[in-house]
Amino acid sequence: MPDSTATKRIFAIHAHPDDVEFQCAGTLARLKSLGHHITIATMTAGDCGSAELSQAEISQIRRAEARAAADLLQADYFCLEFSDLGIMHDNDGRRRVTEAIRRARPDIVLTAPPIDYMSDHEMTSRLVRDACFGASVPNYKTQQWEPAPILKGIPHLYYVDAIEGIDYFGNPQRPDFIVDISATFDLKLQMLACHASQRNWLLKQHGIDEYLESCRKWSAKRGQEIGVAFGEAFVQHRGHPYPHDDLLSELLK
Repeated sequence: MPDSTATKRIFAIHAHPDDVEFQCAGTLARLKSLGHHITIATMTAGDCGSAELSQAEISQIRRAEARAAADLLQADYFCLEFSDLGIMHDNDGRRRVTEAIRRARPDIVLTAPPIDYMSDHEMTSRLVRDACFGASVPNYKTQQWEPAPILKGIPHLYYVDAIEGIDYFGNPQRPDFIVDISATFDLKLQMLACHASQRNWLLKQHGIDEYLESCRKWSAKRGQEIGVAFGEAFVQHRGHPYPHDDLLSELLK
């Protein structure tokens, strides 16, 4: 069993800039406060995240916003440069994500859930699952100029909440456990607020600060389920041959 007292490497990878902040930044902040190394990655730069700017313009803005949010956590950040609505579950995508995991060298991976409201999230989940397995396979080549070395083993894999915690039919998805993020919720909200291009767009469209309020309401709902102010929910991937011990919960004890 891994030593839960040693410094660990945590890799949070989701589809778009702001997804990590919505779904697991409070947990990342807790892990950072315990001395663990955090890397955040987005599959895309959010090139479809504007009704007014070009893809190149909004991508540049959203990369900078994602980096600013990661800086608040003193975390590393990079983008895999897929396109919005263009993440495909194929061997090219699998190689790119495998290379990212080998670069990050994580003990724990947090990623999108298998069932969510849009394809980018679900394709990210499938690619990361496959890449966690492939990252330790010596003969699986990522076809990079300077490929990262293979991992020694499969990292612990966890899925964050689906948006609003529901499946395609509006039925609730039950998490394995909920992390108390009451002490780090303010930092989570500050990280989310870095994504001003999305926050301002919703302000313009709806006339209210729905962007941060929706995060507050959902975090409060998950927190209420375990009797705390704010929470974030997770499901661990325990399929063969992924690790079965719950390292994330051990680190947060």
